[in-house]
Amino acid sequence: MIGVTLQGNESIDRALKRFKKKYERSGILREFKKRTAYMKPSVEKRLARLKAARRQHRSHFFSDY
Repeated sequence: MIGVTLQGNESIDRALKRFKKKYERSGILREFKKRTAYMKPSVEKRLARLKAARRQHRSHFFSDY
């Protein structure tokens, strides 16, 4: 559970901004989307392989400079 307490004379907007930042960093929305959308194991493996290949290509490309 994420919570933010108001500090002194802090405005609501400032507290809301802090809350949003905590929410983004915690990865709650990412986890929610991951759990709600079912993906077949074969598709997950394929996407993981593609992601690894892209990462490998990118690291190889930028290592030349």
